[in-house]
Amino acid sequence: MRIIKTDSYEKMSAVAASIIGAQIVIKPSSVLGLATGSSPIGTYQDLIKGYNDGVYDFSHIKTINLDEYVGISGENENSYRYFMNDNLFNHVNIDKANTFVPDGMAADKAAECERYENLAGSLGYADLQLLGIGQNGHIGFNEPLDYFPLKVHEVGLTESTIQANSRLFDDESQVPRTAITMGIGTIMQAKRILLIAGADKKDIIKEALYGKITPQVPASVLQLHRNTTVVVVDE
Repeated sequence: MRIIKTDSYEKMSAVAASIIGAQIVIKPSSVLGLATGSSPIGTYQDLIKGYNDGVYDFSHIKTINLDEYVGISGENENSYRYFMNDNLFNHVNIDKANTFVPDGMAADKAAECERYENLAGSLGYADLQLLGIGQNGHIGFNEPLDYFPLKVHEVGLTESTIQANSRLFDDESQVPRTAITMGIGTIMQAKRILLIAGADKKDIIKEALYGKITPQVPASVLQLHRNTTVVVVDE
């Protein structure tokens, strides 16, 4: 595991974007696993800048996102499909037909989970998977449990996650209580993992990277991955 310490969110974002950008340059047909939330916004802004400067070409890139809320359509501004379009896809030359996000409106959630797991496998899983981390150690929406979920599944969100995400909604009552997420096993199939974390995640990063490997801290499983880079803000 490689750990890169930076002294600001802007520098963390720049380092992460340069790592993803290098993957795009080295393999223009890469499959990028992408994340949402506040942590990657700066990274996506730097990637857009690189595209505008003629450094990055997204025309042959495929992307697969970690998760999506259940019960929210892709047109809803609080959905993760909308987030990705607004923060990255609308601003680069990617074919949106090659960008994949779970369907939170699927009538049969179990079938959608199976479809998305099979999709990830058909793409060969991510060449590079970008991750954030929750205050409780969740990656994707894999919350603390007594086991590591292996495949894409529907999950109930913990109260701490609901509260953390409520800042993006008009009212906490509007925050969905369930989501479809890649399982830990799906995430770990990525050839390379890039985890980013701001200064407010210092404590959980220390626990995840240096503590016991346990499903109570889902991100701790990354200690077992063969090629993980962690970029953190260490003020």
